[in-house]
Amino acid sequence: MTTDTHKVPVRSEVPTEYTWDLSIVFPDVASWERELAAVEARANELAAMRGTLGDDPEQLLGALTLRDEVASRLWTLSIYASRTKDSDATDPAGQALQERAGSFAARISSAIAFVEPEILSIPEETLTRWVNETAGLQIYRYELEKLNRQRAHIRSAEVEAILAQFSDVTRAPYEIFEMLTDSDMRFPSIEDEQGNTVQLSHARYGRFMESNDRRVRRDAFKGYYSAYQPFRNTIATALGAAVRTNTLEARLRNYSSALEAALKPNEIPLEVYHNLIRTVEANLEKNHRYMEIRKRLMGLDDLRVYDLYAPPVAEVDVLVPYQEATELMRAAFQPLGSDYAAALDEAFAGRWIDVYENVGKRSGAYSDGSYATPPFILLNYQDRLNDAFTLAHELGHSMHSYFTRKNQPFVYGSYTIFVAEVASTLNEALLTDYLLKHRDDESLRRLLLVQQIEDIRRTIFRQTMFASFELDMHQRAERGEPLNAEGLTERYYELVARYHGPAVTLDDEIGFEWARIPHFYYNFYVYQYATGLSAALALSRQIINEGQPAVDRYLRFLKGGSSKSSIDLLRDAGVDMTTPEPVQAAMDTYEGLIVQLEQLY
Repeated sequence: MTTDTHKVPVRSEVPTEYTWDLSIVFPDVASWERELAAVEARANELAAMRGTLGDDPEQLLGALTLRDEVASRLWTLSIYASRTKDSDATDPAGQALQERAGSFAARISSAIAFVEPEILSIPEETLTRWVNETAGLQIYRYELEKLNRQRAHIRSAEVEAILAQFSDVTRAPYEIFEMLTDSDMRFPSIEDEQGNTVQLSHARYGRFMESNDRRVRRDAFKGYYSAYQPFRNTIATALGAAVRTNTLEARLRNYSSALEAALKPNEIPLEVYHNLIRTVEANLEKNHRYMEIRKRLMGLDDLRVYDLYAPPVAEVDVLVPYQEATELMRAAFQPLGSDYAAALDEAFAGRWIDVYENVGKRSGAYSDGSYATPPFILLNYQDRLNDAFTLAHELGHSMHSYFTRKNQPFVYGSYTIFVAEVASTLNEALLTDYLLKHRDDESLRRLLLVQQIEDIRRTIFRQTMFASFELDMHQRAERGEPLNAEGLTERYYELVARYHGPAVTLDDEIGFEWARIPHFYYNFYVYQYATGLSAALALSRQIINEGQPAVDRYLRFLKGGSSKSSIDLLRDAGVDMTTPEPVQAAMDTYEGLIVQLEQLY
């Protein structure tokens, strides 16, 4: 099947082989209904154990085992419902399933939420002795050790109950930001490339910033930020409240800083964050050099921020039909060995992938499954090279999930956000390497080089700039300094200037960019994009250069799930994120790509 550009098919018109097979989860909705009732009964059994987990090790083991069973089965119910709805949101049956699954999950999760607090009421010495003496509990050793390490930051039951209730209030800053920017803010209109009057929106702004027409890019940039400027004081107040919420909670939980409170529960050393910023900022001249090259490639006398998302070289229209893409994946990922190849075959033959767009289907792409189901992939494939890279990316997530769940018990059957993008971006790196080595096409080579450069620029440099700004805001709040619009704008403008260098002429509006970034409300989240890509680049180079030893280490990482800390899992794979080396290696890769691009021109 190739993409029909004339109309979007309804679900029934898409050939079955290009849709995911949900019958391997439940054969029909009646089976889903029976499972929901069964899970509720098992959850009630677990809820009845409240207050007994400290009685003896056998009771604790029984509760943990039942908790895992309920959570796993609940997850599967949710996956079936959400995949059904995402297939065709116009089908009311799918909508109803997802609504019921969401309400049911919230009710069950609330009923069994007593487990962890009750475990923490057991003395640490007692818990350690039980794990050592009870064979069945040993599988939970790492989980219980992590819980024990949080004891110093867990308050009394009364205080914890109060903090939990305050979550309704502390989420308000982001909700205010979201409501203001998504609902109440009105954007002006501009003329598009054909001279049509078009009102700006968040989605249209992104498209216009990639336009080949510089006038459109400039008008979109100016118009977009003109909508934010009148609300800058309101948004600064909301963002400041979010930052102060993080710093207050850190103090209440006995952390030395908001950064420690965000990283320590996930066992991420603070050096990881600081090394990232120090290493990237020590290599800013490389980004400055690329800005100079971009300026020349685009033939501009002055390079502006609104020029940085337009293609710097002529775009190449590369057709990659889906069947060709599957063969391309097999060839590109051949270095990962026979087990990986067999898993890919299972994904393609087992109908894990919903390939083409249809009426009512969810937009975008993702990989998602439960512990007991395949890691399904949603695509809206359009036969372009970008779609092939999206397939590679989502297959990386799915292979990570597949190998984790095949080798880990449920309690360790997921992976953390810190490593979530490693497998996906590694696949993109391997695909790029394969295309560069096997396609004799200079225009494609230029496109791929620029794509790699832009990935590093946008993911490592830009997200590290965000991370630096976020850290500065929290440190100012911890010192009792105000976070107002003027100060935030001045600091952000300075960072943009420092990260981009003299080749970029800055417009005043860029100082307000902080006002539109939702990630600044996510409590030290964005740095993980940069560390994830740095780790993936390092691992992909090891696989390409070392061969089987590196592949073996990487497959152990994929199989590790959350059985160790993310740092230890990556260290075992050959990348130590507590040192500057992986980020510096990414910086060296960036420089090497820039040199290749210069040589082509």
